[in-house]
Amino acid sequence: MTRILVVEDDTDVRALIARRLTAAGHQVIAVDSAESAIDTVDARGLPDLAVLDVGLPGMSGIDLAVALRSREGATTLPVVFLSADVLPHHVEAGRAIGATYLTKPFVANALLAKVTEALQHHVPPGW
Repeated sequence: MTRILVVEDDTDVRALIARRLTAAGHQVIAVDSAESAIDTVDARGLPDLAVLDVGLPGMSGIDLAVALRSREGATTLPVVFLSADVLPHHVEAGRAIGATYLTKPFVANALLAKVTEALQHHVPPGW
């Protein structure tokens, strides 16, 4: 079972993402901030993939992705950004670190397809 960390500050969107990923057979840990994400990873270890909002309180999703990938064994952690922020420099920043960037509102099947694609190209770190 694939372990996915979802970091989304909107309660309804976070619940929707978690439900869709869980229904697809993934184990999901969903939190509302970058700080909670870091605490979760410290307590539970690295996920197999992260779905991150770009506009998070305290730290951007892009900075969170960089922080997570700086951990031992996580340099190639797959990241899917899901954001209402479509500013070109944010989209480019996400893609520059090798992440997939989807915009909100999103189609759940597109998210699932990108998650599957990202996981197929990654060797899980073993949470």
